[in-house]
Amino acid sequence: MLIKNGYLINPATNTEETTDIRVENGMITEIGSLTAASEEEVLDITGLTIAPGLIDTHIHFRDPGFTYKEDLHTGALAAAKGGFTSVICMANTKPTVDSVEILEDILTRAKNENIHIYQAASVTYGLKGEEMTDFDSLKAAGACGFTDDGIPLMDASLCMRAMKKAAEVDLPISLHEEDPAFISQNGINHGVASEHLGIEGSPAIAEESMVARDCMLALASGAHTVIQHISSGTSVALVRNAKAMGAKIHAEATPHHFTLTDEAVIKYGSLAKMNPPLRTEEDRLAIIQGLKDNTVDLIATDHAPHSAEEKAKEPLWTAPSGITGLETSLGLGITSLVKDGHLTMMELLEKMTINPARLYKLPGGSVEVNAPADFVIFNPDEQWTVDTFASKSTNTPFTGQTLYGKIHYTICGGEIVYTGK
Repeated sequence: MLIKNGYLINPATNTEETTDIRVENGMITEIGSLTAASEEEVLDITGLTIAPGLIDTHIHFRDPGFTYKEDLHTGALAAAKGGFTSVICMANTKPTVDSVEILEDILTRAKNENIHIYQAASVTYGLKGEEMTDFDSLKAAGACGFTDDGIPLMDASLCMRAMKKAAEVDLPISLHEEDPAFISQNGINHGVASEHLGIEGSPAIAEESMVARDCMLALASGAHTVIQHISSGTSVALVRNAKAMGAKIHAEATPHHFTLTDEAVIKYGSLAKMNPPLRTEEDRLAIIQGLKDNTVDLIATDHAPHSAEEKAKEPLWTAPSGITGLETSLGLGITSLVKDGHLTMMELLEKMTINPARLYKLPGGSVEVNAPADFVIFNPDEQWTVDTFASKSTNTPFTGQTLYGKIHYTICGGEIVYTGK
């Protein structure tokens, strides 16, 4: 395949230029002003932007155990539609990804899909926070990191041991930061939304107290530590300080946390119920500032599909938390961050391509010769409406909204895996 006349934005090399890209056997072989060979497939993308295929470090495909919400196949379709060519699945499946057997089953089945699906293993057996899994054997079997996402590691001593072991095997450890001792009803910030509903909800200190602890553990352990789906401005400041002190600490921001506030719960009900919850406008702007100054170096969706019946539970604070995010992530980033002048397109894509690739040692993330032919091709100035989904689930407050950044093609391994219509 020869991709002609694309406006290339490649954060790995800080490159912006109109160019052609030749693909052979799933790899990039040439970049420059190129002439098509006889019988070579030509994809002319004049007027469109081409970038490395997006990488999401935090998604839930619910497989095994909850495949009525999502499975590897529908999750892969949703990812491709959103411009993602690589995703990292969390370990809170049923059974938990705490053994080589479960891990290998997922990775074997994932090879049948048209994007790259990677898998994190759990830190503790059964997500119980008591006994560490065998990091060595899980890494050898293909785990790309470790996390008990969904459940915090409350035992600080165990968390420290896990960080040291993660540093030893040279893989990231990712942490869900919510102390349940502070939380009356999860998924709803203690603020305007909780007052409207007449409940206490979940205050930001539930996250901040854990982030403060784990920033110091990260500094002491030397582990690449990821603060997942950061929601509080104070948490951002804590990460910023820990980085300045030399900690190998990273933070994820989700599109919903840099786009919405807790007032969305009043408008959208359980569709805006998240763990950690949407917080205040001050928190939202602090997350954006963290993205601007690279305190927050990853944009991850926390793609969390649920059935309509589950999300309709009453009262709404008993409904499960989470949002389907893969299909709207790039659009929300362009609309809320680039068009509003907070980030350049280069800076946005950096946090969705090369940063996650480098942290998790993945082969994608850059457009260069001998790199995988993984691309997202889109028009940042073209608007589109959130209306249909490739995911099994549609639990999002963004349905019906108009966003910038229409995706025209997703290419993975040199094959077109999604074509926008």
